[in-house]
Amino acid sequence: MAVSVKDVARAASVSVGTVSNVLNRPDKVSPATVERVQAAIDALGFVRNDAARQLRAGRSRSIGLVVLDVRNPFFTEVARGAENRAAEDGMTVLLGNSDENTAREGAYLDLFEEQRVHGVLISPMSDDLPRLARLRDRGTPVVLVDRESTDRAFSSVAVDDVVGGELAVRHLLETGRRRIAFVGGPASLQQVTDRLEGARRAVAEVLDATLEVIPTESLTVLQGRAAGELVRDRAAGERPDAIFAANDLLAMGVLQALTMQGRLRVPADIALIGYDDIDFASAAVVPLSSIRQPATLIGHTAVDLLLKEADAAASDSAPEREHVVFQPELVARASTLG
Repeated sequence: MAVSVKDVARAASVSVGTVSNVLNRPDKVSPATVERVQAAIDALGFVRNDAARQLRAGRSRSIGLVVLDVRNPFFTEVARGAENRAAEDGMTVLLGNSDENTAREGAYLDLFEEQRVHGVLISPMSDDLPRLARLRDRGTPVVLVDRESTDRAFSSVAVDDVVGGELAVRHLLETGRRRIAFVGGPASLQQVTDRLEGARRAVAEVLDATLEVIPTESLTVLQGRAAGELVRDRAAGERPDAIFAANDLLAMGVLQALTMQGRLRVPADIALIGYDDIDFASAAVVPLSSIRQPATLIGHTAVDLLLKEADAAASDSAPEREHVVFQPELVARASTLG
């Protein structure tokens, strides 16, 4: 049978309220009493029922995080930053992978609400956010991660992806490339459309430059490889001389397709740049140029904003919506400079 708080109180010769204070507010109890209660806890093997405590408090000490693709090391680093910041306040992060699927995204939101999480961090699938608005209106704070809130209705932490797209394509143009291809999708992802918009702006600055869009169904290595095979199988005069991939996973797939048969060289025949600067980018067979995002800092900052909103809600104050936008950084390597 599980050991109860009453059992601990009896063993330590104190009240149940004193045991509760030792567990939750030890500063209110004398050191000698804390030591006696702790000794009873250790002797009996008492484990606190955190679920019951959370039920009484109305909120758990967990934060829900929903990412687009947990296989992407970028989101792993975002989660790491969120986890580190949450731990500073004695909280944990529950990770959900929507896998770029709206039904799975909704299922995680339902689950997190049922578990009464302290708040939700999310990289949503689209701009259609009524589900998130309902969640927030019912008392669960929400912060958007890796994308801005277009109507500024939600606090958000993002990188200026339009600037990032400009940086990537301007770099390709400065190396002398003129036939640029953008590989990425789906278009429902704001990150993809913003990076494409930046690419278009950069191309518009150069009179003889062109931009082709090669859409993908998702942002994975396999989708990148399929796009790369399409490019590889074209006649030489019909190929782009540079490719900007919407993330590094796509770029890694493109790199595999272009080089695996030995028919094309990167960057001699086609220059290639990705986005996110994941750890694998620098370790690729041809080190990959990329646009760096401060992934760990994004996760850390998102938790900061969430805790502020939760504190405001707890004090019945109107929360201030904050919008943090970091600037991306070009990291040039052999895939564009070799």
